[in-house]
Amino acid sequence: MVGRQKELSIHFVPGSCRLVEEEVNIPNRRVLVTGATGLLGRAVFKEFQQNNWHAVGCGFRRARPKFEQVNLLDSNAVHHIIHDFQPHVIVHCAAERRPDVVENQPDAASQLNVDASGNLAKEAAAIGAFLIYISSDYVFDGTDPPYGEEDIPSPLNLYGKTKLEGEKAVLENNSGAAVLRIPILYGEVEKLEESAVTVMFDKVQFSNKSQRFPTHVKDVATVCRQLAEKRMRVPNFHLSEDPLCLFHAETFIGILGMLMSESLKFLLKLGRP
Repeated sequence: MVGRQKELSIHFVPGSCRLVEEEVNIPNRRVLVTGATGLLGRAVFKEFQQNNWHAVGCGFRRARPKFEQVNLLDSNAVHHIIHDFQPHVIVHCAAERRPDVVENQPDAASQLNVDASGNLAKEAAAIGAFLIYISSDYVFDGTDPPYGEEDIPSPLNLYGKTKLEGEKAVLENNSGAAVLRIPILYGEVEKLEESAVTVMFDKVQFSNKSQRFPTHVKDVATVCRQLAEKRMRVPNFHLSEDPLCLFHAETFIGILGMLMSESLKFLLKLGRP
């Protein structure tokens, strides 16, 4: 998996199509991205791949042909892909985030958001991989943001509750994992319903009790890569945004201290579960 290997590629010219064996360079840093077909997962996969990481993405319904098709509820399948690929880092983006599905199918949502996350954390710990678990600010009630690492979670809906339980399951099975609580996301979507921001173009959804700070997926993806490259083994991180949602580049206030490539101001702090 590391170094130069042979790979077949298709060369097509009008009237001719042939397979050609070419040498390709395989980076020695390996990352596995779950939920790689989703809005955030696509950005995370791209970010690592474009920065000299050997990235493998997995999905389920939309996985083929670009990504590996893996049912995260199948513990054997999860075990095999992790032990075969031996990633240094796993970024766990996969989740059931659709509110109507979570509410109507609570058991299925809990299996993916909680049980599968705990199992993935256990498998990561078994090979010494650094796990980044993507959580959500829905673990809070949204009435008094921005939140700190010591604020007590108080989820209002079932999705938030499953993400909070997912955090606990991850940290119980892998004390070296990082938990990244992110706000609602926006970015390049394939469907409007992929983002809670763009879904408003289809169906307006507002609340006069909660405040949310939209975050670009590219920024979150960059943070994931920076965390991976720093190899930080701290149980809990918060990724939050300036309350005024300022659209200009700023340096991180916190451990990374790096300039973000996108136009939103973030705050990254060390924390505790």
